[in-house]
Amino acid sequence: MRIAQIAPLNERVPPKLYGGTERIVSYLTEELVRQGHDVTLFASGDSQTSAKLVRCCDIALRLDPSVSEPLFYHVIMLEEVRQRIDQFDVLHFHIDILHAPLVRDIAVRSLTTLHGRLDLPDLAPFYSAFPELPLVSISNNQRMSLRHANWVDTVHHGLPRDLLPFRAYAAGGYLAFLGRIAPEKGPELAIEIAARTGMPLKIAAKVDRADQAYWEEKIRPMVRAHSNVEFIGEIGEHDKAEFLGDAAALLFPIDWPEPFGLVMIEAMACGTPVIAFRRGSVPEVVEDGISGFIVDTVEEAEAAVRQLTNLDRAKVRSEFERRFTVERMARAYVGVYRALAGVGAQAAPTLRLNRKSPLKTAPSLAVDLAPVVP
Repeated sequence: MRIAQIAPLNERVPPKLYGGTERIVSYLTEELVRQGHDVTLFASGDSQTSAKLVRCCDIALRLDPSVSEPLFYHVIMLEEVRQRIDQFDVLHFHIDILHAPLVRDIAVRSLTTLHGRLDLPDLAPFYSAFPELPLVSISNNQRMSLRHANWVDTVHHGLPRDLLPFRAYAAGGYLAFLGRIAPEKGPELAIEIAARTGMPLKIAAKVDRADQAYWEEKIRPMVRAHSNVEFIGEIGEHDKAEFLGDAAALLFPIDWPEPFGLVMIEAMACGTPVIAFRRGSVPEVVEDGISGFIVDTVEEAEAAVRQLTNLDRAKVRSEFERRFTVERMARAYVGVYRALAGVGAQAAPTLRLNRKSPLKTAPSLAVDLAPVVP
């Protein structure tokens, strides 16, 4: 099939540091290429891929100090898509809502994966105005606030099987928190759990500008007040294997309807169990008593920490391999593509399977289809 993947421009594909959506777009793109599809990626110019790359800005917008309004560059990207719109069997968007007017007439061969929270009041009238857009959710729970949208499937995220190696023993013996310093992510609860259990807690997280005051006024004083808590800061992909693999457990004390929570399956890939609050996608991802514990209170989380020795890290890893690999995710998406009313039998035949792993050749940039937009 001839497939277009349209990614956000705030981070490169894959991101250097934080960036869940762009990371999933990368994994999916590379696996589709490996499976023999003709894939074109619309993304920032510093992206690394084995697909054909259409550069829509010089570098990831978050890393470019000259950029003050990312929306302009996303509109430029949509123009690049418009110019090539007839070259693809299916166009797969990961940019929320901006493309809706552009693809309205070809909605039957478009797909939109919604990666964010949907419990926002303005979304219901928007999708009522664009009812023909086929949508994929990343968890069933994500749909709850938008039940009447044009959902065609739920596809859970997946990771390359060898991305994060299994570790049979938690050599570091600490609890891990990985993600963003934000109220909805619950870092203060993670610190409280660590304080109650006496276990070391390592926090690897970014601090967005919008959350700077929360960090300065709430979390930094808590870190300083607890000698067993260490703030590491934002880490890159190459640091995750050690950080998560050496942890006794990942703490995921969220206080919002998490659409998926990529870090949970990253921990599971390492064999590290997850202690997560019962919010959003958590019951769909964590097998309670097998790949971790699902809890409702800090007291239950404290008890779960004390029961970690009852879990088998090999079984945690096997749950990842059974449910959350990139092969499974890509197969699911191809099934969705072929079920679209405008694709089906009209799709281009699959190319010869490339048995080399594109993830290992990713550092060389793919063919440019358009000049970099200044």
